[in-house]
Amino acid sequence: MAHYAQHDASTPEGIFSLLDTDLYKLTMQRAVLKYYPNTQVAYKFTNRTPHMQLNRRAYNWLTTQVKKLENVIITEEELTWLKKTCPFLSQEYLDYLKALRLNPDKHIEINFAAKDHAEDDDAVGDVDVITKGLWKDTILFETPLLALVSEAYFKFVDKDWNHDGQRESAKQKALQLLENGCVISEFGTRRRRDYKTHALVVQGIADAQKEADANGKGWKGKVTGTSNVHLAMRFGINPVGTVAHEWFMAIAAITDNYAAANEVAMQKWVGTFGRGVLAIALTDTFGTPAFFKAFAKPAPKSGTTDTPVAGQDPTYAQIFNGVRQDSGDPLEFLKLTQAFYKSQNITEAKTIVYSDSLNVQKCITYQRATLAAGLTPSFGIGTFFTNDFKRLSSGDKSVPLNIVIKITEAGGRPAVKLSDDLGKNMGEDELVKRIKKEVGYTDKSWDGGDEAHRWDK
Repeated sequence: MAHYAQHDASTPEGIFSLLDTDLYKLTMQRAVLKYYPNTQVAYKFTNRTPHMQLNRRAYNWLTTQVKKLENVIITEEELTWLKKTCPFLSQEYLDYLKALRLNPDKHIEINFAAKDHAEDDDAVGDVDVITKGLWKDTILFETPLLALVSEAYFKFVDKDWNHDGQRESAKQKALQLLENGCVISEFGTRRRRDYKTHALVVQGIADAQKEADANGKGWKGKVTGTSNVHLAMRFGINPVGTVAHEWFMAIAAITDNYAAANEVAMQKWVGTFGRGVLAIALTDTFGTPAFFKAFAKPAPKSGTTDTPVAGQDPTYAQIFNGVRQDSGDPLEFLKLTQAFYKSQNITEAKTIVYSDSLNVQKCITYQRATLAAGLTPSFGIGTFFTNDFKRLSSGDKSVPLNIVIKITEAGGRPAVKLSDDLGKNMGEDELVKRIKKEVGYTDKSWDGGDEAHRWDK
C-alpha cells in the first residue's frame, strides 16, 4: 500500500524564519536601501505550468501561511551568524533587518478563480498573487511566496508522493557531480516541494561532500553552498548568491533608459559592495549581447559611483569574477562568452555559473565544454534537487510547478525582461517592441525552452 505525503505536527510547514530565503534577496535589499529606499514597485505571480492548478483547499492554506509571515522576525542568533558569515551585509543593513516586520496584509493580494465557479474544496482554478509597496518593504516576499505556492500544491493537489529516499537521492546526484569535477551549489528554495524536502536535500549534498573528502580519490568537484540562508546556517555550509533580474529590470524602469540599464545596475552594485565582492554578473535581462556592451565599459572605484575613465579604470568584465547563465542555449552562451573575453584580452579563466533547469547530465556536458573553452564552470542546481519525486502509485514523475514572481513596475513605470529565450520574456507588447530597438535585442528560442513542460521528462 502506498504511503502518501504525510505532514505531521513535528514537520515545520510554511515559512518560520526570515532567513528561509535566497541570499540574493538580502544582498539586493541592501542595495535598494542605499539607492532606492522610497521607490514603489509591484510584482506579479506567473504559473508557467497553467495546466497544474491549485484547488480551493490549497488556496485557503496558502492565504493562512501568507498571513503568518507577519510573525516572522530575525533572531539574535541569526543576526550574529549573518554578521560573521556575510561581511558584505553592513551593520546598518543588519540593524534594518532587526527592526523589519513583514506586512502581508498591506502588501499582498491573493485571489482564486475556480473553474465554473465551483465552491467545493477540491475545485481547481487560477491563483493570482500581486505584491505592491515600497521596494525595500516588498523585496523579501518573492521567495517565500513561491515556496508556499509549491508547498500548497503538493500538500493538497498532488499528494501521490512521500519524503522517503530524498536525502540519499540528493547525495547520489551530488556524488556523481563531484566525481566528474563539478563545482555545485543548491539553488532550490523557490520551487521546493516543502521545507522538509529542502532540509533533507541539503543534508544529502553535505553528506556527499563529506564522503568525497574521505574517499581518497582526489575528486576535484566541490559543494560551494546553498542559496538558502537559513539552511546554510542550520547545516554549517556557505550561503551563496549575488543578484537577480529584478535589480536590472527595476533600474531600467526607474530610469526609463534601457540601453544604459545594465551599466547603471552594475555601477550601483559596485557602489554598494565594492569591486570584486558578490562579483558574478547576470547577463540576460535584456539579452546577453546588450549586456556585454556594458560589461566592457570601465567600472567605478571600489565603494563609490565616481565616473570611471576609459583606459584608466578596469572594466566590469575585469573586476567581476564571471557571469551567470540563466536562459537560452548554454552552449551558445559559452561560445558568446568565450568570444567576449577574448575580445577584451582577458586571459584568466573567468567563471560561468550555469543555473537554468540543470540535471546531472547537463552539468557534466557543460562542465566539459566550458573547461575546453578555457573558462571555469560552476553550477547552481535548484528544482532537480528540491522537487524531484516519483508518483508512488505509478512510478511516473511527479512534475514540479514552474512558477515565477517577477517585478512588473518600478518607480511608476512598467518593467520588461528580454531573456536569451523567448519563453522567459515579459512585458507589455508596445513597450517590449520599443525596448528591443533601444538595446538591439534579437528574438531567440531553443529546443529546451518549453517552460510549460520543462520538467515533464
